[in-house]
Amino acid sequence: MNLKLTSDGRSKASSLPGRLSRHRAFTLMEVMIAIGVFAIGVFAILDVVASTMHGARLLQKPMVDAGCVAGEVALTNSLVEVDEFGDLSDFLGDQYKGYAYTYSIVEVQSNRLFQVHLTLHNDAPGKPIISQMDILLFRPASPPGTLDGGMTGR
Repeated sequence: MNLKLTSDGRSKASSLPGRLSRHRAFTLMEVMIAIGVFAIGVFAILDVVASTMHGARLLQKPMVDAGCVAGEVALTNSLVEVDEFGDLSDFLGDQYKGYAYTYSIVEVQSNRLFQVHLTLHNDAPGKPIISQMDILLFRPASPPGTLDGGMTGR
């Protein structure tokens, strides 16, 4: 439909035969492609944000190794053969909640030389091992172990 001006200055609608006025619009295929491209872009941005948030959460947890447990075990002058486990926050504070430790003390020489095997793991599902360490401690004031014919704490 076209508008024409008449001689008196008014507009009048006229339609030309065989000529249809077309309004240009997006096809369904163009809209679907645009939505697909938009969705791919949004998911790529969300992936970057999620990995950044995961990295930030990891930075909030303190980095620990079995050395802190080894230091606690080494403080004593007397060792007994034993297997122990516990929560790291018991002696390092609430900041270390979620970390657990296990250690076993075994006499390896009859002169009261002990080997301590330490394992530090996370309380996450599957309990992934964070750190392991073996140390040797000479404690002559210790009671006789299995190699000296003594009793053990096991």
